[in-house]
Amino acid sequence: MQIKLLNVILLLTGGLVTAASSGTFDINLSEDGEQTATKTTTVAKDDTTSTDSGYAPQVSPTFPNLTIATGVISSYDGVNKTINTSKKLSKATLDLSKYPEPWASPDVNHTEVQDAINKINWDLVPDISVRPTDSNGDISFKDYNENEDPDCWWSASNCVSPKVDYLPDDIYTCLAKKQWGLTYDDGPFNLRDKSDKDAKTENRYAEPVLYNFLAKEGVKSNLFYIGSNVVTYPAAAKRALNDGHYICIHTWSHPAMTTQSNEKVVAELYWTLRAVKEATGVTPKCWRPPQGDVDDRVRSIAWQMGLRTVIWDKDTDDWDMPAPGGGNLKPSKVNAKFKKWIKHAKNGKDNNGTIVLEHELNSATVKMTEKWLPKIKKVFKVLPALACNNITQPYWEIDFTYPLDY
Repeated sequence: MQIKLLNVILLLTGGLVTAASSGTFDINLSEDGEQTATKTTTVAKDDTTSTDSGYAPQVSPTFPNLTIATGVISSYDGVNKTINTSKKLSKATLDLSKYPEPWASPDVNHTEVQDAINKINWDLVPDISVRPTDSNGDISFKDYNENEDPDCWWSASNCVSPKVDYLPDDIYTCLAKKQWGLTYDDGPFNLRDKSDKDAKTENRYAEPVLYNFLAKEGVKSNLFYIGSNVVTYPAAAKRALNDGHYICIHTWSHPAMTTQSNEKVVAELYWTLRAVKEATGVTPKCWRPPQGDVDDRVRSIAWQMGLRTVIWDKDTDDWDMPAPGGGNLKPSKVNAKFKKWIKHAKNGKDNNGTIVLEHELNSATVKMTEKWLPKIKKVFKVLPALACNNITQPYWEIDFTYPLDY
């Protein structure tokens, strides 16, 4: 069955206006009975935004031959809805033949990536060199003047106010006292194959375990998704959106973004946007750079692709605890951070709003949330990081809104 869509929709987001493309939808029924719609996108004549803010124009992403699953909400109007935490999630992937290899650096010569590259105004991308790496593959700060910090390089200086006037400041904290901006990076936490040596311990904490816990606690979060994890577990992304969480992106393969070429930056962001759109039906206008590694070159590319940079001002270091994909940090060190933040909030030493970096990475990170979130709720008002910055429309789909009252 085929449905023709001839209307053109104006999208208005934060002073940014664009015309969405028209197209043709083919309605299909998958083997498990889930209805999907395949859209062949026709790019609008002018898909570049205009803005009165003085910031650089942004471009509405377009995704050819996209299959969008039904069964996702188109807006979220409250936090007290009953969430079904007993339903098992489908293990079906997206059509992986339409995407780069999961966790591999994407090919910049792909026609879809080239189309995205051609939409960037490169005159508005600062001429900043790609950052070198050392023999261990880590970012090298050699020869960079961290005191002057001409590039607003967060990794070098924690700079969140670009040195160019056509980019907005990064979002990095909550606006009101005792607000806890809840965020989780690296999701969705995928199930491991049964043959994996860590499957027995890790799968007990894979999604929807964290989402079930957040539902039990009655809180919403900002989830920063890795595209490779979305294509292999789209049902988890759909579940998160339907639960009322904010969805943002976190690149395709999790590189330090200032070490990537301009074209690689575009590819990392494009494929993640496409994966989230196909899995959930929404196109995020927010992203978080892996390791917080961003400078004005990378910011400009991301911004022109529609993405506001979101950082943090408190880091749990939960990712570094011993567990698959983690490190060697003793959990007691992470516990000590939570204890200190709660103590300081109680005694007034530091009761400012905050955005906190946590992860849905492995069993250790999920267990840390299970331990501390109930305690955090007693002291802070817990809400998504964008919500505590009064952002209710985080997607190009402007009819999708969230409440501010959490």
